[in-house]
Amino acid sequence: MTIKIGDKVPEGNFMTWGAGGPEPKSADDVFAGKTVALFSLPGAFTPTCSAKHLPSYKENADALKAKGVDSIVCTAVNDVFVLHAWEKEHGSENGVTMLADGNGDFVKALGLDFDGSGFGMGTRGQRFSLLVKDGEVTHINIEEPGEYRVSSAEHLLAQL
Repeated sequence: MTIKIGDKVPEGNFMTWGAGGPEPKSADDVFAGKTVALFSLPGAFTPTCSAKHLPSYKENADALKAKGVDSIVCTAVNDVFVLHAWEKEHGSENGVTMLADGNGDFVKALGLDFDGSGFGMGTRGQRFSLLVKDGEVTHINIEEPGEYRVSSAEHLLAQL
């Protein structure tokens, strides 16, 4: 079942890049007591993700924070090393936190995974954005396959 407005985000574990390298983070670490703009994309270094999705959040980080967002988080079914390399390439270390959902467990728990085997990608997360306040989903924007519109930072900003 797909997560909906009013639901709590599921328990989950991620990997992120800390000062000493890879560090585990729980869903509580990420969402408890905070307002979080979470966006998911099929994969780091993929065309739309690199050219549009990540840049939209990087460029609108200050505007989102001015609307009450405490943190901006990107998740993808990639390992932490790939996400860290992508983060460095885009210079997003200070505006967007990367959370590796390496096995896709979190997006599966959200009901927002998809089978990308036809593209050689295996299980991936759909392109979407959520606004989460203290662990509760208040906004959901799920893209149709192949689309990039409603999961952008600009769209989320217009909703706030």
